[in-house]
Amino acid sequence: MLLSATPPPGPRPAQELRLREEAVRHRGLTPPRTHPLASITWLGPAASNPALAYRVTGDRAHLDESRRWIEAAVRLPHWGRAHMPDHDLDAGWLLHHLSLAYRWIGDELPDGVRALLRYKLLLQGRLMYEFAVASEGSWWSSSYWQNHNWICHAGLATAGYVLGKEEWTERAKDNLGTVLDLMPPDGSHAEGVVYWRYGVPFLAAHLDLLQEAEGIDWWGRGGFMSSTFRYRLHQTAPGFAFNVDHGDCHDRRSGHSAGLYYRLASQYGIEEAQWMGDLASGDLLRQEAEESGVRPGILPEASLEYLWYDPSVGAARPTETHAFFPDLGLLAARTSWDDDATLVSFKASPGGGRTAWDTSAKHRAELGWETLNQGHHHPDSGSFVLVSQGEFLAVDEGYSNRKRAAHHNLLLVDGQGYADEDRYHVYEGIPYERQARQRDVLADAEGGWAHATAEIAAMYDPGLGLRRLDRTLVLTPSGRLVLLDLAEADTGREWTFLLQTDGPTEPGRDGDRLVRSGAATALLRRFAPAGASVGCAITEVEANPTSSTPELRLTRTLHTLRATTPRTREALFLTALTPGGAGGGEQVMCAEGHGVAFAESGETVLLAPVGRRVRTDTVDAEAAAVLLRSGGTPYVVGCTRLELDGRVLLDLTEPYTGKVG
Repeated sequence: MLLSATPPPGPRPAQELRLREEAVRHRGLTPPRTHPLASITWLGPAASNPALAYRVTGDRAHLDESRRWIEAAVRLPHWGRAHMPDHDLDAGWLLHHLSLAYRWIGDELPDGVRALLRYKLLLQGRLMYEFAVASEGSWWSSSYWQNHNWICHAGLATAGYVLGKEEWTERAKDNLGTVLDLMPPDGSHAEGVVYWRYGVPFLAAHLDLLQEAEGIDWWGRGGFMSSTFRYRLHQTAPGFAFNVDHGDCHDRRSGHSAGLYYRLASQYGIEEAQWMGDLASGDLLRQEAEESGVRPGILPEASLEYLWYDPSVGAARPTETHAFFPDLGLLAARTSWDDDATLVSFKASPGGGRTAWDTSAKHRAELGWETLNQGHHHPDSGSFVLVSQGEFLAVDEGYSNRKRAAHHNLLLVDGQGYADEDRYHVYEGIPYERQARQRDVLADAEGGWAHATAEIAAMYDPGLGLRRLDRTLVLTPSGRLVLLDLAEADTGREWTFLLQTDGPTEPGRDGDRLVRSGAATALLRRFAPAGASVGCAITEVEANPTSSTPELRLTRTLHTLRATTPRTREALFLTALTPGGAGGGEQVMCAEGHGVAFAESGETVLLAPVGRRVRTDTVDAEAAAVLLRSGGTPYVVGCTRLELDGRVLLDLTEPYTGKVG
């Protein structure tokens, strides 16, 4: 598709209109005569989009426009200025897009321009290739789970195929095979949604090039590409415009790639991806373009939308509401796909996800290589994001350079977050054993329940003597959220519960707090501990999201609610968050275990994640959780026996999680 500029057969009027509009968007701009301090990645699609538009329409004005930007790019002595000139993202982007432009319209360019473009591509490709060889085992050359690796190798491959440089294409192909073998088969991505939409299109482009140039079909290799749309889908906020911002996310808007959605839809027959592509390139396009913090952004993808759109694939609105991605320990659940639905996203995993953590440790031990770049990963295991009524109520800090657990909805111990945090590469050099994980996961779309327990004690300074720090999260079918935090240490510690919001919380009766964002609200009710001191603070987070533009600064202001216990060896926080102004629930008196009941929705959450024994007036169970809804079927987690109202409903030798009956 890419090399021949030949899309799947069938009409594509909306995609052609997008291409025509994008091809003329820069006509009023003067190309730079010297390299700006900022990134020049955008110069690539500024040349390739009108080049493709000329191929499609025959309008020579598009040819002239492409030539204008080609001449500007090839006359710059270096591709990239502020950071790693000729060896990083600027060079990768321009190699890819200008090589395609050369392939598409090279024969139509004046001899001098064509020769200069070919010379520049050969020069920049050689510099990129030599850097990849010389730096193997460090930085992007072998950072298999990182967007720089994918973009730079895709650029090298594109230039190699267009210019006939087999040495380049073979090296890029070897790297691509390794990446596909090592990416998590569940499709998740630890860098977050923003870097997913920035980097994964280049993996798709490389696969497209490989298939067309060499007849090699690796689209099914490893499983990541076939699964990754599902990951992206479940990190979509209700209303579809915004994204959950785990990991480094410049903002909550920069998450869509219509071109990639179309390619995944075409390759795997994913009708939901086709629907999302239509939405992203239609109703959501202008706001995404105007408000996105990522450049070049979504508009320059017009050529991908044109070439990757397959009219034969149907479009279907998403319906799946619950999903769990084990590699990243990511549980995502929502009450529906309506605009005002409630969504929670809850994660806990080793740095970069389990596959990357384990494999990079082997590379380090066996090869002496550092293959896991942790720059975009956060100290956020055990944290969650809550969206409801069209607004973000419990929030993530998005992008930060000095990453801290205190920026997330987490717990502090004696005021401390994760060990070795407060830096950019927050997981770099830490012991292999320092891992968080999720256990006891229930993600049941039919019943509407979601449950998981994050084990995060290992992430804190060993000197704190933590024996346990477990967080259990439950989302009920009606959208109530219950949190149970269990903490133990060798000696007395102060334990602090954190909730991050966009605006200040407001005090309510009996210690309740009202979370407000726009017209949306949620009531936070703390059932335990009784003696905690509660305070509010402002947390400022600042970041430079790209080394190629040093002067760029992003800031986000968080309003942090803090509840801190007196010094104690053991602590228990039992908390409910009820969106939409409904009642905050009441604590269930349990002989064993802990519980919250919501009278308005008829839902009861009973938890015993450690003791695995629940006893109330009506329930006797050996289980990590019993989840009840009036008139509904019980759900259990890790259960061997359930007796309800004197009737034995379950009696097993092995723990069971799911619907009872």
